[in-house]
Amino acid sequence: MDDAHVAGPEPRHLPVTDRTTLRRLPRRGSHERETIYRILDEALVCHVGFAVHGQPYVIPTTFGRIEDRLYVHGAAASRMLKTLAGGAAVCVTVTLLDGLVLARSAFHHSMNYRSVVLMGTARLVVDHAERDQALRAIVEHIVPGRSAHTREPNDKELAATSVLCLPIEEGSAKVRTGPPIDDDEDYALPLWAGEIPLRLTPLAPVPDTRLSPELRVPEHVTGWRR
Repeated sequence: MDDAHVAGPEPRHLPVTDRTTLRRLPRRGSHERETIYRILDEALVCHVGFAVHGQPYVIPTTFGRIEDRLYVHGAAASRMLKTLAGGAAVCVTVTLLDGLVLARSAFHHSMNYRSVVLMGTARLVVDHAERDQALRAIVEHIVPGRSAHTREPNDKELAATSVLCLPIEEGSAKVRTGPPIDDDEDYALPLWAGEIPLRLTPLAPVPDTRLSPELRVPEHVTGWRR
C-alpha cells in the first residue's frame, strides 16, 4: 500500500464541514463512523456523482470497504474512473429503504430509510497488494465467503481493471424510523395510516444451466442474507 494511507486510530466521528452540515431535519443525521460504516456495509450499490466539463453524471456501481477506505472498480477505460483518477471531486451515496410511511395527509407521506453521503477526492490504487485486497473486499462485500469459490483474476483481467480508493473523511448519515407524523388535527380523521415495511429477501438460488449436476450449492449461497 502506498503512503496515501497511514494506519492509526480513527476518530469516532467524521468532522462536520460546511458541505456535510445537516440543515434539513438535523435530528435524523449523524457523523458517527459506526453508524456510517454499518449502513455502508449493508448496502449493495452506491451511486457515484461527478462532473465532466460541467455535465453531471451519477453512476451506480458496487463497492467495498476496508476500515476507513471505500473502494470502487471498473473498466480501465471507464469515463468515471478516468475522471476521478484525475482528481475530480466526487460524491458517493448509498440508500437503504426500510419502509413506506403512509400518513393521513398526502403532505406527510414519507419513507423510513438509512442513507450515507460521502465527499472527497479519490485516488487510483497502484499498489498491487492493495489492489488485490480491494478487489477481494468488493467480492466479499456482495457475498461473504465467495472469494474462496472463485478463480483469481488473471493478468489480462487486472490490466483491464482500475480500482479507486475514496478515504472516508467527509460525510454524514441520515436515518428515518417510526410511524407517520401527522398534524394534530388530522389524527381524528377516519383514515388508515402506518408503515409498509420493506426488506431485501433472497429467493432460491438458480444454478447456471452449464453447471455440473454433481456440484452442490455452497453454504455461502444458500445462507446469503443482508
